[in-house]
Amino acid sequence: MTILSLILCLVPLWWIKRHKQRFNPTHPPAFVDACPVASRYETLWQSIHWKAFPEHTFQSHFLQPPLPYTAFVRAYLVKLDQGFSSMTRLRQYLCDHPALVWRMGFTHASHFDPDLVLPTARHLTRLLRQLPAICGQFLLDETVRLAREQLHDDHFGEAISLDTKHILAWVKENNPKAYTHDRFDKTKQPAGDPDCRLGCKRRHNQSPDRTTPFQNPQPASQIVASVGEFYWGYASGVVATKVADWGEFVLAEYTQTFDHADVSYFDPLMHQVEARLGHKPRFGAFDAAFDAFYVYDYFAQTTDWTQGFAAVPLSGRSHPTRFDPDGHPLCPAGLSFHPAYTFTCRTTLVEHERMHYICPLKAKDCPIQHPRAAKGGCTHRLPTSIGARLRHQIDHESSLYKEIYRQRTATERINSQAKALGIERPMLRHQGAITNQNTLIYVLINLRTLQRHSSEAFLAQQAG
Repeated sequence: MTILSLILCLVPLWWIKRHKQRFNPTHPPAFVDACPVASRYETLWQSIHWKAFPEHTFQSHFLQPPLPYTAFVRAYLVKLDQGFSSMTRLRQYLCDHPALVWRMGFTHASHFDPDLVLPTARHLTRLLRQLPAICGQFLLDETVRLAREQLHDDHFGEAISLDTKHILAWVKENNPKAYTHDRFDKTKQPAGDPDCRLGCKRRHNQSPDRTTPFQNPQPASQIVASVGEFYWGYASGVVATKVADWGEFVLAEYTQTFDHADVSYFDPLMHQVEARLGHKPRFGAFDAAFDAFYVYDYFAQTTDWTQGFAAVPLSGRSHPTRFDPDGHPLCPAGLSFHPAYTFTCRTTLVEHERMHYICPLKAKDCPIQHPRAAKGGCTHRLPTSIGARLRHQIDHESSLYKEIYRQRTATERINSQAKALGIERPMLRHQGAITNQNTLIYVLINLRTLQRHSSEAFLAQQAG
């Protein structure tokens, strides 16, 4: 080994050792304490138990010491809080506030040049895409834990609401002013984002005019677009709960591509809610997209629906059904259907058992002379679970039902805050980056709520 090679090997070790010796986390430099921006953000995230964070070091440069994931996560929270659309603007903001860079943990020296210690904008973007999802979920766990500790309320999360928010991918297919052939062809993946999928935000079952015009024919792609709003992108499902004197609080979030149905978010989100609360919520408020028997099953603690239920408006896919005291549906004539046989239905999202009912009179002497009497009588198929009956037996006009259904405004307000933070049109590509940013958006919403409550409690204590 030559002398030059030996020097090149020792210089990095000397540089790292020198900077580690100058680092003292318990006594920050004077310029750090004097910076109000750094102090404000330190107050925002100081209650999080960072020592339990699922850490992994990131070597940005062989001459620099390893950088922790916590530093990057804090930087992304600042980006969302400041409303920056790009990592370049975030990096420039951090260079203008060196004390904030020190608070984040991007350096191990008390005197430094932020432009040298900060990763490049490209590295910041790459790590947001590669950041493990468990990091964001840990922060969401921490915010829920902090809320439970501050509230000391056993009814926290007793009533929840769930909704989804559409996210437009950063591709030209979503730009109506850009010419794109076969914009709504799901087999042609946009070049701008390899992970996004085509989905429908809002759709009507029928076109207002179903007749075929004899003049001025309309392309099929335009006909489809006229009865629905289609986008390439993703969707974020969120569970929120109302807290008295606080506002809304996020309990769980889950991001998928836009080609998944809303009801597919239910099971993953409710598993997160149970893990964070330690129990099932008693009541849930949903829109008509979640009108499924297994949603009612989840909240049905007993046969008495007032002990816990899901407030969901009927979607209109089926007519209201009446039941006899034994739980069998009634035919149009008011007679109890006769159970014939059960079978397993595998064509829906959740595999379940269904009962096939037949006419109790076997089409003989039908009191109302139903049109199907000549074809063997009426038949009916229904899931055997209790949720299939509760779906029709819940009193949608009761005061309790209306009170629970009003909880849906919690997710609407959360979605409104998330939209203000840029969740609807992120300038990002790939599902990993979209997922991590969505989680951090909800973490920031919870941190703001916690900070606001702490400030109000402090002012009330000082006034008292």
